Amino acid sequence: MTRSFVWGFALLVMLLAGADRASAHPHVWVKSASELVYAADGTITGVRHTWTFDDMFSTYALQGIETKTKGVYTREELAPLAQTNVESLREFGFFTFAKADGKKQKFEEPVDYYLEYKDSALVLHFVLPFKTPFKSRQLAVEIFDPSYFVDFQLQDKDPVKLVGAPASCTTAIERPRDGTASAQKLGEDNFLDGSNANYGAMFANKITVTCP
Repeated sequence: MTRSFVWGFALLVMLLAGADRASAHPHVWVKSASELVYAADGTITGVRHTWTFDDMFSTYALQGIETKTKGVYTREELAPLAQTNVESLREFGFFTFAKADGKKQKFEEPVDYYLEYKDSALVLHFVLPFKTPFKSRQLAVEIFDPSYFVDFQLQDKDPVKLVGAPASCTTAIERPRDGTASAQKLGEDNFLDGSNANYGAMFANKITVTCP
């Protein structure tokens, strides 16, 4: 079993907890793109995420992975790491929170997940199916880490797409302001004691889909 197979978000948290506490949150940066998937009858079935991790995190995560070609990582070679990533994310609610007409929606376990290595970065792809597909006038999806250990930013180009949605549906996005400076002022100890467990909610990426 390789070192990377047992790696996950939870393990990384423990490793960094022993680092210099003067360095504040966040520790991992992710560029996010999402697709909201609809069925033919207009029900919303799930969210398809594409998350691109920062270079430093990607380099760390790839340590110990055996490859046939140096510097080239196939989907098959990254499969154990992808599985560990997804299993670790479960503890954090997959950093994805949804409401349909103001009512919270639950997700099933991720499907169709895989990792790719592109432009010196790891990219995680996965689908979060809704527990019960539904129709709604307004769907609100937020992507963030409540503890602000991970900083999520929507990618610059085409951060949100509707797949199979009724033509009348419209999308609005709200990008968060950069919370890194504010977190640094708080210092790491303010996160370790749990007093700022939901700090990251202030920097949520908000996606709103309205279907008249």
